[in-house]
Amino acid sequence: MRRPLLALPIFALVLALQAADARAAQRAPRLAAFDSCSQLVDWASAGARRTGGLRGVPVRALPAPAPGLAQGGGRGGAQEVAAAPTAADAFSGTNVQEASVDEADFAKSDGRRLFALHGELLLAMDISGSQPRLLGELRIGGGARELLLRGDRLLVIGDGSGGVVDGPVAMRELAPTGRGEVRLTEVAVGDPAAMRIARTLDVPGAYVAARLTGGEARVVVTTAPDLPVATGGPAEAAAHVAARAGLRAFVPRTRLRSRITHRTFRRPLAACREVRRPARFSGLDLLTVLTVDLDRGLYSIERDAILAGAQVVYETPRSLYVASQRWVRGMDDPEDVPTTLTTEIHRFDAAPGEGTRYAASGSVPGFLLNQFAMSEHRGALRVASTREPTWLTPSAAPLAERERERSESMVSVLRERAGRLAQVGRIDGLGRGERIYAVRFIGDAGYVVTFRQVDPLYTLDLSEAERPRVAGELEIAGYSAYLHPLGDGLLLGVGQDATEQGLRLGAQASLFDVRDPAAPRRLAHLRLGTDSSTQVEGDHCAFLWWAPTRTAVLPVDSWSSGVYGSEAIGLRAGRADGLREIGRLRHGGDRWPAQIRRSFVVGGRLYTLSDRGVASARLDSLQPTGFLGFPPAADGGGVGVEPGSPGSG
Repeated sequence: MRRPLLALPIFALVLALQAADARAAQRAPRLAAFDSCSQLVDWASAGARRTGGLRGVPVRALPAPAPGLAQGGGRGGAQEVAAAPTAADAFSGTNVQEASVDEADFAKSDGRRLFALHGELLLAMDISGSQPRLLGELRIGGGARELLLRGDRLLVIGDGSGGVVDGPVAMRELAPTGRGEVRLTEVAVGDPAAMRIARTLDVPGAYVAARLTGGEARVVVTTAPDLPVATGGPAEAAAHVAARAGLRAFVPRTRLRSRITHRTFRRPLAACREVRRPARFSGLDLLTVLTVDLDRGLYSIERDAILAGAQVVYETPRSLYVASQRWVRGMDDPEDVPTTLTTEIHRFDAAPGEGTRYAASGSVPGFLLNQFAMSEHRGALRVASTREPTWLTPSAAPLAERERERSESMVSVLRERAGRLAQVGRIDGLGRGERIYAVRFIGDAGYVVTFRQVDPLYTLDLSEAERPRVAGELEIAGYSAYLHPLGDGLLLGVGQDATEQGLRLGAQASLFDVRDPAAPRRLAHLRLGTDSSTQVEGDHCAFLWWAPTRTAVLPVDSWSSGVYGSEAIGLRAGRADGLREIGRLRHGGDRWPAQIRRSFVVGGRLYTLSDRGVASARLDSLQPTGFLGFPPAADGGGVGVEPGSPGSG
């Protein structure tokens, strides 16, 4: 009955938040932790009153996140790639941004075994020979999405009862409609024929991304507040929401179930004193980093949390960066344009064997495309962003066109100073009237692709953090949505060919010579099909580069006269030969091909994975040598192989 008396201190906190925003606009300080649970509730309730329970303007829905290869020292253009395997028994893993940081994906291989999620099933396969063999299967559940593999232990990541953030910058609803749930499942796979679930952890929220460095897995989750439905006018609704909020509205509980001890443990997602708050109000979501020691299992978890959302994740061997767009008040009408969007970036120490600890925060203008928009090199974080009014809708077309003309992209260079990620250098004015479609940082060089009608590829000199500059620019039709360094001053771009008016014609691959950053040029390009696209544009894990034979493999989907096609296309890329197609591979016949989603190299052979099965093929020609059909998926996702088709072996 005494609860309404909280209105006065909450109102005071609202005023304090507004004043703090004005003071903090000029700096990005280290975040402060809450001293108690009551302080956390008061602070978050003040935010709920401020927003009326809403999250502000929803962010742009962009293609799914993406990665590639390692960064290192030196000033050469596109020279620094991951150490190339040369032994005949070497194998490729997931295509990642940092060579020593693995990224979660729906399929994982250790060079002998291939584990893949197929509907509600986890499948284990032997890929050590020319004919793939099924070793075992385990029912995981329909929510399983991605895997991390450490020795004989798999961490399966999925949604227990809600949705998964599909991409680094996904569209969020204006008001919470349910938190959803992330489920982490620990699976023992030492005997693939008898895989078993050891433990599960249910976490309220939505999954963002996961990384594995050494034995430490870091899973990033964003959790929306569980607030009562707002009723009445804006002021009345805000007061109602704030007055009804308690601790569990902002910090829910997790549930760990052990099939080893048959016990269940419940605890808060994070202890109140482990939760930090930004100096400027950044929304009502809770960003949580769960650090799991995979050598010990799910019972060994550290938790770090910030009252801010989570959208883009990037990790190096010693740092974890999580970026989120700052809360912006919504528009009452199309002419009521909010202030420019800001992305806040939080750095966590992630040194091997030392868990995860919050370190510093900073901000950049605009929004980030994906994880490739961030890169740490020699103590500096380079961040590519686009300043554009992402909230404009088609109904506000004249205003949208006017505002879009003012859009531009930039690269900010940040250094950590006393708990702040402070800007020390910046390049402005990239692609005016356009937005970023691809980014790649390699050592002291940077490459940014912007697009609206033509594709400017900018080469950047970042050798001096305080004085970054544009070194060169190349304009061609179309764009690249993914850039991959090949060494020898070469860069491979995967994207879309287009007319001079910006009309997209189909998927293409381009080979760029960036040895001289001041004069980048395109050596060769291949159209991969009319009315076609490739998953690589939005999912870097679909791309394979095998350096020993200078072979790239990418899946391409096409539509011709209403007929769907899906192929894995092999390309040979080099300075002498340019770009050359070496073969194409399908799963199934021409009438009903399955969508090929991943490619691996093991023992000199190529393995391609689809929902239909796994095919083995010659790496030099993509000629099939074997095929393993998957069992029907319990959720109906299994597809039979057309008799007599190339994928029916």
